[in-house]
This record gives sequence, C-alpha cells and structure tokens, in this order.
Amino acid sequence: MNPLIAPSILAADFANLQQEVEMINDSVADYIHVDIMDGVFVPNISFGLPVVEAINRHAKKPLDVHLMIVEPDKYLEAFQKAGAAQITVHLEACPHLHRTVQAIKALDCKVGVAINPHTPIRLLQDIVKEVDTVLIMSVNPGFGGQEFIENTYKKIHALGELIVETGSHAKIEIDGGVSLANAKKLFEAGANVLVAGNFVFSSENPTETINKLKSIV
Repeated sequence: MNPLIAPSILAADFANLQQEVEMINDSVADYIHVDIMDGVFVPNISFGLPVVEAINRHAKKPLDVHLMIVEPDKYLEAFQKAGAAQITVHLEACPHLHRTVQAIKALDCKVGVAINPHTPIRLLQDIVKEVDTVLIMSVNPGFGGQEFIENTYKKIHALGELIVETGSHAKIEIDGGVSLANAKKLFEAGANVLVAGNFVFSSENPTETINKLKSIV
C-alpha cells in the first residue's frame, strides 16, 4: 500500500483557513485530518461543527474527522452532515463501541477507532474486523507539537499481527509527533496513514514537506 498522508488542520493558520485548505488540495496529501477536542476527554478545546462545515466547503480531499470527545454518539450525524468522510472515535470514550461503529456505518462514513498511548492493542480484538482504520495515538491526545512516544513501533507490530489474525482490512494510522525523522520507520513497521500537523504547517514549504512524507518509502 502506498503511504497515505493526512495533514492535521489543527496546526494550520486559522486566520487563513481557506488558504491552508487549498494548499492541502493542491498537494499530494490524501486526507485532511480534523481534530475535534472538547476540553473534557482531552485537556484542550479545538473547534466545532461550523468550522468543519467551513473546511468542507473548500476541501477537495476527504475529511478524516477525529473525535476526541465524550459521548461521541450524540454528534455522529452532525459531523457526517458537516462533511466527514471518515469518523474516528476513541475506544476509551465509547462504552458500547460496537454500537457506535455500526451507527457510523449507517451514516455511510468510513469508521475509525483510536486508542491512547496507554491502551493495549488486545482490546481491539473484537472490533478490529469491523473498522476501516485503527488510529494509534503516538502522543497523549490534547495538544500538538508533543514528542513522539517510541513504544508506538511495538504497538504497530502488535496491531499488524492482530489484523492478520482476524482477517481485518483495517489501515493503521499514526497521530502525533510524526516527522521525516520517523516517517520511514513508521511505514516500515506497518503503518499506512500518517497524520502530520506542526511538522507540515510550521515548515517553510508545507506542500514540499507533504511531498517528502509521501515519497519517503
């Protein structure tokens, strides 16, 4: 599978959001990653539905919406209507995860399940075959610009084994601390999708940075 890149709009210049979305449109990126934070599940607040709708009006790449919120079931339909092509929920936030996964499928969206750094891969045993993507958080969620957690490589290998064992077709997505320093190693470990925020948007040439991530293997 070719490397897939999902720039995180959370790190963009919000005063020039349309311009930033158009930059991603014109790049070789595959998705626009949209982080939704509620200040409860994670210790930060990002943005809500009106901003997602605004991003979607200008986006030509699918929106990969990552819900770092409590009670995500209440908002699934609203985010689908706002433009989400894939909705990712956290295992830790969903007491009835199978029900949540089925609800996302019923909205005709791709389904992602995210896990925090402390959450073991084995907890995905009974759901991994039902989802399109598993997102491994390689930093503690809530803030951009954090240092990459090295144990992530071990989790990628374990998840890859579980995917083969269960016959799942889920992609492995990595979110947090991604850069050119670790991208190749992440892909070689078995990752399919890399989310990159600060590394892309703080670079001198974001388009070229996306291109380098995309062509690193």
